Amino acid sequence: MRNSVVRPSLTFYGLVAITVLGGILTIVDSPLDVELFGDKYFLTSQQHHSVGTIGVLLLVIGGWALSLTLHEFGHAITAYRGGDLSVADKGYLTMDVRRYTDPVFSLVLPIVFVIAGGIPLPGGAVWINNWALRSRAISSRVSLAGPLTNLVFGAVLVAIVAFVHLPSGLAFGLSYLALLQILAFVLNILPIPGLDGYGAIEPYLSPEARELGAKARPWAPLVLFMLLFAVPSVGQAFSEVSHFIFNHLGGDSRLSDFGSYAFRFWN
Repeated sequence: MRNSVVRPSLTFYGLVAITVLGGILTIVDSPLDVELFGDKYFLTSQQHHSVGTIGVLLLVIGGWALSLTLHEFGHAITAYRGGDLSVADKGYLTMDVRRYTDPVFSLVLPIVFVIAGGIPLPGGAVWINNWALRSRAISSRVSLAGPLTNLVFGAVLVAIVAFVHLPSGLAFGLSYLALLQILAFVLNILPIPGLDGYGAIEPYLSPEARELGAKARPWAPLVLFMLLFAVPSVGQAFSEVSHFIFNHLGGDSRLSDFGSYAFRFWN
């Protein structure tokens, strides 16, 4: 693959800038007053509207938009290496989130869902020419590349928080952003039509099963989200699995909770 094929767009660098700005603001002013006793953090005052809370908001929104971009880029670059050269012509390798289907569904709605309740709604999709891919295994890898990108991104953020001595506000924001990545991984890996987990097994299904999956693809994810919001046991199971992975990667649920608290400072 030629090095010139992957050319990050100004939009991508803009998202990086927003994320970095948010991180800087959390350092300038911690969004929460927290004291450390032994190995436990305690809130020492009510959350307040501050430069730091705005910093956490920008850090998480910018970082989440970056992860949506990297998720779709993961699909595209894997497809390109697997034989579908058309993704380059479609602009998918520019890391421009506007190229991934529709900007509203690719970027705006996922951010709105995160702000509203912390549910990482999948973003847009890249259109892959599966007939150009060299094998069913490659087709599966293309589907898995997106959620695995979220998992790796989350693991990297967890490692940064665990091994780098960070100001409290930055640690809170990065921990919450890392948890969102794990939530996105768990959600997208489910073998439900319309999600990447189903895309990974679809090449190995019978023609009849694939036809049934194609019919269910438009509405199956909507049913899943309704269950997550409306049925407490389903949402609880989803949360527990995500936190299990987050904690076993080395994440600290206390820090992510503080990050979530600061992120939704208006509540």
